[in-house]
Amino acid sequence: MNKVEVVPYKEDKNNKKAQVAKMFDNISPKYDFLNHFLSLGIDIYWRKRAIKLLKPHKPSHILDVATGTGDFAIAALKAKPTKVTGVDISAGMLEVGKQKIKKKGLENMISLELGDSEKLAFEDNYFDAVIVSFGVRNFENLEKGLQDIYRVTKPGGKVVILEFSKPTSFPFKQIYNFYFKYILPLIGKIVSKDQAAYTYLPESVHAFPYGKEFVNILNNTGFNHTKCIPLTFGISSIYTGTK
Repeated sequence: MNKVEVVPYKEDKNNKKAQVAKMFDNISPKYDFLNHFLSLGIDIYWRKRAIKLLKPHKPSHILDVATGTGDFAIAALKAKPTKVTGVDISAGMLEVGKQKIKKKGLENMISLELGDSEKLAFEDNYFDAVIVSFGVRNFENLEKGLQDIYRVTKPGGKVVILEFSKPTSFPFKQIYNFYFKYILPLIGKIVSKDQAAYTYLPESVHAFPYGKEFVNILNNTGFNHTKCIPLTFGISSIYTGTK
């Protein structure tokens, strides 16, 4: 855990979990547009790449933790499961996701529920696979959230986590840092009207233990065969493991 906790609203006395829920409620109407626009659409490719790693395992029931507006849950259907369950702490994000799923006629395949990533309301050894897309860095307690993911995963089940990391090579590192620190918060503020949300994003990415450090945390949680796959010059990474 980081010594200094990164939160969206510095003056807010509520805990990180409550602040993250409030932040996503605030930006939910514009979230999908900003997500694809600010990443130049690369986030869609990243999700497809992550789900491709699930296909050989043929998971029947998949849990999408921190599902947001359901993009990763929808992408997970490419792995041909019988059901995908998504949970999130933001009612606003879930509402957008539910409308999207209804529009696509996927209500019989995907269900979205309000839920705490660190206190998952499911039995032990329940899911064939658990996936998370850009959500683990928002956990109030990273280790606790991963332990609960481990708990609800069946023995032999797969975890696939997609998360931002940090490019290390010149000049991409410098371009990325400038974009993340100055351009992204400005566009985010103009479109979403919530400056804190898009200032929090680079701060939370900077504080996140990416690469080998996060793989070690997965190992300490109990996952085996853990791996980190960097994507697009190291902007994001896919982490995989087996229970």
